[in-house]
Amino acid sequence: MTEISTKPRPATIVDVAREAGVAVGTVSRYINGLPIRGGNRERIAKVIDDLGYRRNSAAASIKTKTTHIVGMLVPAVSEFHAALLDQLARRMRQTGRAVVCFCHDTEPEAIVDGLEFFAGHRVDAVVMDGNEELRQRLAPYIEQGMLVVLYDNDLPNLAADRVFVDNRRSSRRLVDHLLDLGHERVAIIHGNLRDSVGRDRLEGYRDALKAHGVREYPELVMDGGWSDQRGYTSMGDLMSLSEPPTAVFGANYNMSIGALRWLREHDMTIPDDISLVSFDDVPAFSVHQPGITAVGQPVEKIAESIVSVLAERLGQNDPLGKRTVRIDANIILRGSTRRLRR
Repeated sequence: MTEISTKPRPATIVDVAREAGVAVGTVSRYINGLPIRGGNRERIAKVIDDLGYRRNSAAASIKTKTTHIVGMLVPAVSEFHAALLDQLARRMRQTGRAVVCFCHDTEPEAIVDGLEFFAGHRVDAVVMDGNEELRQRLAPYIEQGMLVVLYDNDLPNLAADRVFVDNRRSSRRLVDHLLDLGHERVAIIHGNLRDSVGRDRLEGYRDALKAHGVREYPELVMDGGWSDQRGYTSMGDLMSLSEPPTAVFGANYNMSIGALRWLREHDMTIPDDISLVSFDDVPAFSVHQPGITAVGQPVEKIAESIVSVLAERLGQNDPLGKRTVRIDANIILRGSTRRLRR
């Protein structure tokens, strides 16, 4: 049995005029910045806010026609996000669509500005990192018809499609490599556990320890908050322990770079003094001496999958996103690990 959608239609200029008790022409003058009486201006502004009206009627536009523009909402134009933007733009161009990027720096108001920008410009879809700050703010846009694909952190229960690297499995394989080399005091510098990707990479670390029958030492689990500076201080804290780790897993490249900086400044060499591996492969890891063993996120496959998901969804005009694509990632073995000497 086909389920009939009961989602409310987007507010129109006629709705605003009726609720405000003014003519449609008066509302039009207000929207276009033309002078109207002060009392009318305040009343129209309140009704527009209450009804969630947008000049371009984004939800209706997305469902009935396309603008051939896809929005990408990112927390920062860093190595991973920049690489994904590049690949996504190239592939979208082949489908006749352009990609517009909006960087929000994880600031709540900037996130809203980005969503409003894309809604107001009637983009065909929005591709975004599922930052937790978005949850309450994103739901109304999806309910009004915005098509969304999450490519990094998940936001469960939202009607969005998802294209994710299998962070948990890839992290487990990376830590398995250290354990296979005989390391038992393996530390992790993990990301913010508010983020699903932070939790998944930590769980992958724990999966590997359990599978090898190795104890988890609480003092070896460090919160690096995804940042270079906290990766630096976390490595210092680990190496100041009475029994420091023999190997460290940095759960993203920023934290791993910070850890490497601490080791260099304190004249510790890799892998003679300590083995180190990282999630995320960046060019610096291939030219570092020795090279850093890392999980390489398959950016081309992620972009290709996003384009495929959007092509299917836009083609079917499907208002409910339910697809989840999980992509395996490769481990690039370099010289930053060694077998533990007993």
